[in-house]
Amino acid sequence: MDNLSILLVEDHRQLAQTVLEYLEQQGATVDYAGNTHLARELVKEHHYDLMLLDVMLPGESGFEFCRSLREELTLDMPVIFMTARDQLDDKLEGFKNGGDDYIVKPFALPELAARVHAQIRRQRREVTANTLQVDDLELDPARQEARRAGQPLKLSPTAFRILRILMRESPKVVSREQLEQELWGDLVPDSDALRSHLYNLRKAVDKPFANALLNTLPGVGFCIQSPEPSNP
Repeated sequence: MDNLSILLVEDHRQLAQTVLEYLEQQGATVDYAGNTHLARELVKEHHYDLMLLDVMLPGESGFEFCRSLREELTLDMPVIFMTARDQLDDKLEGFKNGGDDYIVKPFALPELAARVHAQIRRQRREVTANTLQVDDLELDPARQEARRAGQPLKLSPTAFRILRILMRESPKVVSREQLEQELWGDLVPDSDALRSHLYNLRKAVDKPFANALLNTLPGVGFCIQSPEPSNP
């Protein structure tokens, strides 16, 4: 779970503390909210890889909150509901309102961790995809190799990780915050570190070739995209 950023929304303080401590021991960074009002503010201000969401919350239920996030904020991060409501109708209601998984209390912490890992793998398209490809750029995570137009690219370990994130999310734009969180968690180096790695990555991926694939959107983030075809 190294560098995963998780939002835990749970009004039972003792359970929340137990889950938070366990996930942080596994390497995740966890923010906590005891109600949906605070959770909504945190979601607006921060990028999270996944949300653990209680159903029976004061005021707005977890189901209602998840639905509002999907519809109003169009958030696509995985959501795992945590609840003692174990009837089939409850589970179907959870999926109907935008949940990705459903774990019944009381649960074993290793099972929760396994479900988190499974959702992250699906979100990052790491379940079946062995090789990532955008245009003539290919990346093989298993072999730690990257090629463009058949030519091997010489990349530092950090540049390789950046390229993997951008290709995994392509054609979506990845914010600076998301990149830094996934690369370094809370231990972000000085402000020029990411810029330096991106500069070297751009030299390797784009400089020797006619079309640029690595794009910077000022104030928004970075993306790997196929070049738009030129008009005849």
